[in-house]
Amino acid sequence: MRPSIEEQTVDRLGGPGSVLARQRRDHAEMDRLMDRCQALADGEDRERVLKETVQLVFSHAFAEETVLWPAVRRSVEGGHELTSRVEEEHQQINDLVAEIERMGPGSPVREEKVRRVFALIRQDIRDEEDLVLPRLQDSLPAAQLRRLGAAWDTVRRSAPTHPHPVIPRRPPGNAVLGVPLGLYDRIRDAFGPSTSKAAARKVLTGLTGILTLVAAVAMRRKRRRTRRGRR
Repeated sequence: MRPSIEEQTVDRLGGPGSVLARQRRDHAEMDRLMDRCQALADGEDRERVLKETVQLVFSHAFAEETVLWPAVRRSVEGGHELTSRVEEEHQQINDLVAEIERMGPGSPVREEKVRRVFALIRQDIRDEEDLVLPRLQDSLPAAQLRRLGAAWDTVRRSAPTHPHPVIPRRPPGNAVLGVPLGLYDRIRDAFGPSTSKAAARKVLTGLTGILTLVAAVAMRRKRRRTRRGRR
């Protein structure tokens, strides 16, 4: 297996458009934001940086789960086990951030959860860069890594930016439910929770039920195809 993608040149990763290079850039920005957040005293600036960190972490993770991890499961030996490990880390991050967002700034309990979630994010980065992504690099040519990078970036730009317990960790459910929830999050990020609530509810009421049904039908069809393939 190749060395960690942290240690490789951009050319070895397949160029700047490769999914590996894009992942590494996001990871570096997460590290920068977490360092900045931990260096700031309580206040508006710290809350703004924490919000930026959360937005990046969740849009990044959603793109991984929708585009990247399915490619790992298809292409890498032991890919199911590798992605399950990362998905468990994502779920822990999701649960902790959901708790943090329900608490007011300055609480000692909240600060401990922020420290825990930052440690989990950093562990997740190391697992991806040291274990998962080098195996994908061994399995796919650079041209395919660049195509994955383009798809990953498209999904990331419209992905949810906050935790949502209703989103499954794997396609097709996450891809379908991510559409209205991503829109909801971006309205909330742009205008604030109170301003966006009424507009977002209208969007979600009309779309979530329909898309949940579509996801259920898609998953049912996938299970049927799997059963037929085993016969």
